[in-house]
Amino acid sequence: MDFTEDQIHRYSRHILLQDIGVEGQEKICNGKVLIVGAGGLGSPIAYYLAAAGVGTIGIIDPDVVDLSNLQRQIIHFTDDLEKSKVLSAKEKIHKLNPEVNVVTYQTPFAVDNAFEIIQDYDFIVDGTDNFSTKYLINDACVMARKPFSHGGILRFHGQTLTHVPGSACYRCLYPEPPGADAVLSCSQAGVLGAITGVLGSIQATEVLKYLTGVGTLLTNRLLTFDAREMNFNTLVLKHDTHCPACGTNPSIITLQQIEEISCKI
Repeated sequence: MDFTEDQIHRYSRHILLQDIGVEGQEKICNGKVLIVGAGGLGSPIAYYLAAAGVGTIGIIDPDVVDLSNLQRQIIHFTDDLEKSKVLSAKEKIHKLNPEVNVVTYQTPFAVDNAFEIIQDYDFIVDGTDNFSTKYLINDACVMARKPFSHGGILRFHGQTLTHVPGSACYRCLYPEPPGADAVLSCSQAGVLGAITGVLGSIQATEVLKYLTGVGTLLTNRLLTFDAREMNFNTLVLKHDTHCPACGTNPSIITLQQIEEISCKI
């Protein structure tokens, strides 16, 4: 693609990077990324991918903006209360970078639409806050051989890993969802708003690394952090040949909607 003078100026700090340059920026501008969830994680992910010039950003989320979201979901403003989150996010992205093509899906990510939606994208980002959708993202991406970034937050903690075909997936780490009352949600236990920016920025970085082929992805590794102590750790993962999703003989061969876990504690 031939960059305009304005584009060269806009993306100059990428173009100056020896590992990215014009060729890498072209890959970013041609990239297509789907963000599942327009909330705490989806907000910084969308901002940084739009700022980087990712050509097409898909955003899927069925919810509307609530006042309690504004403590961490920085893509939404007070004036957006009761507005669709995907439309609110699209407006901010276009204000930041009008060149980005934003595709919105105001619907849950579900068994009946997962494959149809992800087929158009190069990379999928999990910005969700519930186990049902996290496992569905994992299983759909593994079956469709789509790379994705998993992210999860709670209280002062965050974790993320990147999956590409052949590497450990989310089910290699957690084969089955936790039992009822085993894990509290953010709405029950709380979350420090700023950690969504930390983790979302890491996930956005993984996307840009994947699109450009720069550096080493968080494959076969789980990055965790405790913001209260400001400790980061990386756990080495092994691709489990007995994994029910990505193993040698997977038992999960069709998508199934996992019943959402509701902790009553």
